[in-house]
Amino acid sequence: MESNIVVASLLPTLPLRSPLDSRSPSNPRNLGHRTRNLRLISCSSGGNRDRGEENEYLIDAPVSVGDGFSFSGGKYSDGPSKSDEWFRRGKIVKAHPVFGSGGKAKDPIFGLAMGAASQTTADVFRWFCVEGGNPANPTIVLIHGFPSQAYSYRKVIPVLSKNYHVIAFDWLGFGFSDKPQPRYGFDYTLNEYTSALESLISELTLDKVCLVVQGYFAPIVVKYAGTHQEKLNDLILVNPPLMDKHATLPSTLSMFSNFLLGEIFSQDPLRASDRALTSCGPYQMKEEDAMVYRSPYLTSGSSGFALNALSRAMKKELKAYVKEMRTTLSSETWKVRTSICWGQRDRWLGYEGIEDFCKEFNHKLVGLPMAGHHVQEDCGEELGQIISGIVSKRS
Repeated sequence: MESNIVVASLLPTLPLRSPLDSRSPSNPRNLGHRTRNLRLISCSSGGNRDRGEENEYLIDAPVSVGDGFSFSGGKYSDGPSKSDEWFRRGKIVKAHPVFGSGGKAKDPIFGLAMGAASQTTADVFRWFCVEGGNPANPTIVLIHGFPSQAYSYRKVIPVLSKNYHVIAFDWLGFGFSDKPQPRYGFDYTLNEYTSALESLISELTLDKVCLVVQGYFAPIVVKYAGTHQEKLNDLILVNPPLMDKHATLPSTLSMFSNFLLGEIFSQDPLRASDRALTSCGPYQMKEEDAMVYRSPYLTSGSSGFALNALSRAMKKELKAYVKEMRTTLSSETWKVRTSICWGQRDRWLGYEGIEDFCKEFNHKLVGLPMAGHHVQEDCGEELGQIISGIVSKRS
């Protein structure tokens, strides 16, 4: 059998640099003529700033929408932030029905009613999506890892937009998507994420797509793909927890599952965002980029409580999901062309066994020697070129 393993030739490790150009269209723009009844809501940002009032802390939402677990943060700029720019690029897509008691969410520590950011909508969840490229071209959906945001693909999107229609989204509980308090409409179980993904992709497009997923959300995406092979042209996994030894969360993430202590840690944006992003690879993150990841935690406690709930679900369910993912990808019934991109400086997931698995089941393997766990952060442009090369070779 011909070797199906490639080592990418990369530039030295890059710090995070310029984000996508800030564009603020006056009218909402659909995610393409091929979509099915997308319900889009224009995004606005800044709260009091839009009314000309001074806001001391430049985060993505005014303190008025917080819930009592808010942080004041640090004033780091007198102008618009990258978080504002990124937010204005996006659209809100409604997908997946809310299943809850209809009661007002309360925080798990003191039992106090939480603010609007922690409450569900009445009917359907809201997902933050950013798109690029021509909707007439084949669609690539970029799916971030745990914990992260669609913002992590900011350097991948421009590369792929040249020839493809690209959509990146924030999972429920992350970034600018809805973050309901657990037990009030969404419990952050892996089964719920699987069904939520199905709902979202059905809203985004009726056509076949290429799915790209990074990190610990990969088993969820593979479970979806296993029953929807007809929807996929390609599946690209970026540093997935593929082996048995990968089925345990690293201490940086598992600490959020600790009773009470996890709730406290998750309200600290330096632990919940900075440490989680920088402890698993050779990252050099600019302060202005770090603030985009911190902003949901600075605005509301809802992001932290979602992080707790998902960490606990991963602790209970990840082992079974990893096993099922490996079974799916090794099955004779699996017909989707699959590629694995591996950042070889990953401090969370070991490389041992990945090469043998790909050889045995004829999956393409691309090694990125200068990248860590969050490959799109270290080598965003290179990852975009690799994805483009994989998808363009479809016969």
